[in-house]
Amino acid sequence: MLWVKDELSYDRFNSKSPLIYRTNAHIGTGTSAQVWNNVPAPIGVYSKNQIPAVKNSVRIASNYDYGMFSYHDKQFTKTKTAFIDGSFFSIFDIRLLKGDVKNPFPDNNSIIISSATAKMFFGNDDPIGKIIVADNKENFTVRGVMQDFPENFSLQYDMLLPLSMHERDYGKDHSYWKSMNEDWGNYMYTTFVLVQPDASLKAIEKKLTQLQHEHNPGAMDVFYTLQPLAKLHLYDADGSSSARQMVQIFFIVAVLLLIIACINYVNLSTARAILRAKEVSVRKIIGAAKTHLFTQFIIETIILFAIATVVAIIIIASLIPLYNNISGKHTHFSIADAGMWSTIGITTTAALLASSVYPAMLLSSFKPIFALKGKLSLGIGSSMFRKILVVAQFSFSVMLIIGTLIIGKQLRYIQERQLGYDKSYVFYFFMRDLMGHYDAAKADLLKEPFIKDVSASSGNIVSIDNTTGDTEWDGKESNRMFLIHPITIDANFIPMMKLKMVAGSNFTGSIADSAHYILNETAVKEAGIKDPIGKRFKLWQTYGTIVGVVKDFHLASLKQKIEPAIFAYDGNHGRNAYFMYIRTTGKDAPKALAAAEKWWKKYNAGFPFDYRFLDEAYDKMYKSDQRTGTLFNLFAAIAIFISCLGLFGLTTYTAQVKTREIGIRKVLGATVTSITGLLAKDFIGLVIIAITIASPFAWYGMNKWLQNFAYQTSLNGWIFIGAGLIAVLIALITVSFQSIRAALANPVHSLRNE
Repeated sequence: MLWVKDELSYDRFNSKSPLIYRTNAHIGTGTSAQVWNNVPAPIGVYSKNQIPAVKNSVRIASNYDYGMFSYHDKQFTKTKTAFIDGSFFSIFDIRLLKGDVKNPFPDNNSIIISSATAKMFFGNDDPIGKIIVADNKENFTVRGVMQDFPENFSLQYDMLLPLSMHERDYGKDHSYWKSMNEDWGNYMYTTFVLVQPDASLKAIEKKLTQLQHEHNPGAMDVFYTLQPLAKLHLYDADGSSSARQMVQIFFIVAVLLLIIACINYVNLSTARAILRAKEVSVRKIIGAAKTHLFTQFIIETIILFAIATVVAIIIIASLIPLYNNISGKHTHFSIADAGMWSTIGITTTAALLASSVYPAMLLSSFKPIFALKGKLSLGIGSSMFRKILVVAQFSFSVMLIIGTLIIGKQLRYIQERQLGYDKSYVFYFFMRDLMGHYDAAKADLLKEPFIKDVSASSGNIVSIDNTTGDTEWDGKESNRMFLIHPITIDANFIPMMKLKMVAGSNFTGSIADSAHYILNETAVKEAGIKDPIGKRFKLWQTYGTIVGVVKDFHLASLKQKIEPAIFAYDGNHGRNAYFMYIRTTGKDAPKALAAAEKWWKKYNAGFPFDYRFLDEAYDKMYKSDQRTGTLFNLFAAIAIFISCLGLFGLTTYTAQVKTREIGIRKVLGATVTSITGLLAKDFIGLVIIAITIASPFAWYGMNKWLQNFAYQTSLNGWIFIGAGLIAVLIALITVSFQSIRAALANPVHSLRNE
């Protein structure tokens, strides 16, 4: 419940949250249509100035300009930095502890840092006015200190730079548009708008779309929508809610755990009802009313729950570090936290009501005369009701077992699926100033016996996020917006990554390749190009010829379908391909890293050598899913364990009730096996019924979960059979332990006592 509560709390701490929306762009047509959470820079300016319903706006641009920040001898590369409008602090509830809220960035070389970052850089010294150097070349003066961003905020930054820097430097790399605030074709700014309380969202969206069409007639199929701040964390830009679905699953799991435990309590309480029948009868005879007895049993349960709650709090407090390590969260368990107590209170009260009312009613409703004569019959409360509860309990457990097996199978499928390229033993790094010396570095590195291959590209093959719609080709429909992922490579990239050519040929490495393109199969299909080899294709401002078609490969998460991709040749000797890829032999990776680092230090002195293996980058995309799978496994194990506790208790009670019967059967010659089977068969039968009931529900739920993946494992029948066998085996072991013990007991003692 704490996990669910944390997931649902994101961004809600902002007092203006109901009025804050992110602007999303819908781009492309047909199967290539996409929704981007970034928009052109002018959207923020024009929305505030020309749409009365918009009170304010803020734009955020990711920091791709600076990789290292230093102060004297301290250097930091793992900082979360962004360029941002000063209006940020007027829209979001992030307090500026030091600095001017109305003018947070007095000049383009201002920087605002978080409280934790200030401590990291300057210790206990006052940071205001101190100089932080970016990439050993740009000086930034600390103009403010902000509070650390809450962990349940969708935005996470520890240093903010003025967006006006982008505007100042805009003309250096862009010539098509007049300025940053007039560039309607570059979708790189996350833009939030603060709207009036009575604003019509549809009207704002329509006006934003009109502004786009007026200033960029070439993008008539682009339109904008607004996404509420409270629906950022668990929702994608297109409105899909795969993450929220998992939160709902975890909520259901939490509820099921409580229900299973409550069923245990109800089962054992009603099973022990006969043992307390005489006590209740005596109390009634001496004047106790039904309400008095009902209250007594409720109070007994409350006392039990109070003790259990205290024990639970102690256990939770001690396990929080382990929980945070598994879940990737930073939950702080504090007794003083009112929100924590609300979760505990709601959970405990719900469980208390679910488990105490029926047993209290049952125990207070005995008729004294029958109880004292030993002729008490509880009807459905004694037999059928307990069986129904056992079935329900194990149905939930079987569903969780099936869920565990399917989630594990899907995660293994992701790890083992053929991606269309070979990511083994390959590490890569951003070359920085080494780009201009790529050819020399490559030639030298290939001399090393522990390096098999070297290549370069402009993006990370595991997740190519760069996208453009600025394309043309022969036969293109005039109103068609075609989106494609461009990546610049050298001639060795395709063979090194073991990508397969299905038509045409690879780049040759000659100057002529600068006017050549290679498309993947999906790009050819989406564009509708017949016999693509030799056809003209225009990427941005450059016309070229399609010389090859590469077999489709996964260039993003398996949650997404393969999208169009195009390879352009880097004829500038590494200057347009920013990443160097090195494949090792698999035996001497440290030596290969050392060789690459030597070249790094030669041209990037003072900068740390930051590299990553492709395997690690691929696994990182699914880290959240893996953590979710681990948590689900743990919760399922707990549920099964609690179910077994209940079954063990019922078996123990049944063995006690049938002590005389077991003794007589043993005297008459019954074997341990037959007696064990007698006690176990009813419970095993109930578990088999539970499996039958649970399987279709589990299939439906997990089938919906798998829809979040474009490429998914199959729901084979053996999963459900296996889950059933596991449930039966667990139940059999649980029941047999106590049954065998009862069957081995000396009948002389049981008959004498009875």
